[in-house]
Amino acid sequence: MHLSRLARLSSLPFILLTSISLSACGYSQEEWDQKLRENEKLAADLKTQREAMKKAQTDNAEAVKEIEDLKKQLTERGINLENANASIAEQRKALEEYARRTEQLDAIRKRFELLQSKLQKLTQLGLKVEVRNNRMLIQLPGDVLFDSGKESLKDEGKKILLQIGDIVRGDADLSKRQFQVAGYTDSKPLAGGPFKDNWGLSAMRARSVLVLLTTPQDKGGAGLPESNWSAAGFGDTGPVASNETEDGRNKNRRVELVVQPDVEEMLNLKSLAK
Repeated sequence: MHLSRLARLSSLPFILLTSISLSACGYSQEEWDQKLRENEKLAADLKTQREAMKKAQTDNAEAVKEIEDLKKQLTERGINLENANASIAEQRKALEEYARRTEQLDAIRKRFELLQSKLQKLTQLGLKVEVRNNRMLIQLPGDVLFDSGKESLKDEGKKILLQIGDIVRGDADLSKRQFQVAGYTDSKPLAGGPFKDNWGLSAMRARSVLVLLTTPQDKGGAGLPESNWSAAGFGDTGPVASNETEDGRNKNRRVELVVQPDVEEMLNLKSLAK
């Protein structure tokens, strides 16, 4: 009876057997076909990825060879790639330093221009404000301040100096700056007198200006702080015009109020003034 049952099953159509087999495994024909399609897609994707990886490996090998060939060519031409990289790093560092210095110079420029604008108020008094020998200065004509060969200030000169004192004292920045009073003469020798020579005359004239500027206001002075001021006599060593003419000698007989620069301002201010 068992053998006869097997004989009957073997006589069933193949599709029916397949159906019975799928049913026994728990899948329908449609589900089985879906699984087959997924497997085929996965196989195709795997093949595509393998081909892509193979191409990437080939491209990488070609790129490595090109790099090695390029290095060889550079070496043959005497170019060391490591030195080139170091040079690029140095250039980058230099550019960063340049940018930093540019910012610093721009800040100095702005302070310089502000200082210049404040001192320009003095031009309304007929004074000259300029940059010379890396110093900003206020130039006062000697004939306005002093009589020939004298160190005592004239009334007109005192009036101008007191006005200068008002401007400097009334400005928070200017009042903190360091100034030097510099006296100059023409080249004509001094004929006797208490000063003996042009050095003595220029020094005493600078002193007279300094004393008036630093004398307290209640005593008739400009009331500027003594610690911010100094004086020096330069005789005929700093001419601004020719001593061969009377007009030139008049220009050389002068007193200058020199604005002393801060340490970080020790650069060519004249280039900034252009």
